[in-house]
Amino acid sequence: MRFAGWSLQGSEARVLALPAIAIAGCAAWLMLPEPSDAEGQSPPQLSQVHFAQNVSLIDVAAVPAEMAPAQSDATAPTEVPTPDGVAPPPETTVGAKPAIDGLRISSQSWRRGGLGSKALVTLTLRNTNDYAVKDIEIACAFARRDGSHLTDRKRVIRDTVNMRSQKTFARMHVGFVNINANQAKCSLVAASPV
Repeated sequence: MRFAGWSLQGSEARVLALPAIAIAGCAAWLMLPEPSDAEGQSPPQLSQVHFAQNVSLIDVAAVPAEMAPAQSDATAPTEVPTPDGVAPPPETTVGAKPAIDGLRISSQSWRRGGLGSKALVTLTLRNTNDYAVKDIEIACAFARRDGSHLTDRKRVIRDTVNMRSQKTFARMHVGFVNINANQAKCSLVAASPV
């Protein structure tokens, strides 16, 4: 084999080919995509989170017959027998106000971290309830400078905000955001009473 005016024999050609193969392999390995920090993590558990949502009532008389649910013969609820000495579970009150009603964001700001791809949010939460709240879920919407929507990120704050107090959470990592994001607006989604 001739290479740049040199005449190489079989073993010499293999010795020069090995570094070239190693360099090509390293270059290919470096070009592979890396997994993000969010991959492989399980979603947060929302076992006791109460969701705040607007509920509208539907007039049952206005619903067409083909869309109405089938009526059963038993209109009264059946009672479940309980073993002797065991009290039935306490009934929940329908009029109880959700924990999120007395919770609000009094101030918020954000900045970039992690080479510009991570959103670090600083929030001050004010709790006006007569009880402490925990497992506070927030949702942040990110937009461009012109206001066009880019992405949404959610995060559950596993900390407690005491009753009738406020607490600041500084530089919380909410998630990875688009490099073009210039604005962020966070809102409360859910919370649990302590």
